[in-house]
Amino acid sequence: MNLQQLIFTENACYKAGVLISPKGIVFHSTGANNPWLKRYVGPDDGKLGHNRYGNHWNQPMSRRVCVHAFIGKLADGSIATYQTLPWTMRGWHAGGTANDTHISFEVCEDGLADPEYFAQVYAEAVQFGAYLCQRFGLDPLKDGVILGHNEAHIRGMASNHADPEHWMRRHGTSMNDYRNDVNELLKPTRIESEEERMDREIAERIEAAAGRLEDATARLETLAGATPKPAPAPTPKPSKTVLELAREVLAGKWGNGADRKRRLQAAGYDAAAVQAMVNKLV
Repeated sequence: MNLQQLIFTENACYKAGVLISPKGIVFHSTGANNPWLKRYVGPDDGKLGHNRYGNHWNQPMSRRVCVHAFIGKLADGSIATYQTLPWTMRGWHAGGTANDTHISFEVCEDGLADPEYFAQVYAEAVQFGAYLCQRFGLDPLKDGVILGHNEAHIRGMASNHADPEHWMRRHGTSMNDYRNDVNELLKPTRIESEEERMDREIAERIEAAAGRLEDATARLETLAGATPKPAPAPTPKPSKTVLELAREVLAGKWGNGADRKRRLQAAGYDAAAVQAMVNKLV
């Protein structure tokens, strides 16, 4: 998680200075095709970039809106989380009683169709959610602790919005997945045993040796004028997103070490990309 801070001291919500004891988190998304943090967070701190329209939220506004954090793109295209209110200050985010009990954050939407951007901000949001749960002793799986804006509305705690699940569904995920992923991140890191480490290293050496043998055999066949082997069957077309695969890896569905890599590649997936997403989630 790339957590930065730029408190909205000029927003009327901050000036109101009402405090809360956080009981949960509300996940929002902005509802506008603009993934850049500078649209909402300002003025520029050298990382955000210049907002030429000057319409960020750190100033007096006609609308009573203010959240505790935003997730989106910095000027260099990397993803960050910006804290914009003290965590224990009452935000103006839900249009209902969730303002009195829940910390809020907004994820900057893009056009909703880019799986890479969604995976990046989702991973950042999972880490941020785990950070808040750990800091305030919240159980992410307890009823009502982590809610989407749409879920808070169903409970009568917020105004009628569809976010963020209207976006999540396009990428094969949901608020239930989000709560489970936060919970997984909060679990103690499992240390690989010496026996498991040895098994993994042996499997990796066997795989590497097999690859070298295959290369040597091909060279010998070429030198001997042997009939080349028929071209391998085309790689199956991947059907799952990197995020879905990462969650399956964490659930143990793809094995471990070299065996996992082999199985992912055989299924037509980029094993390195999947591992990178796993690393972000853990």
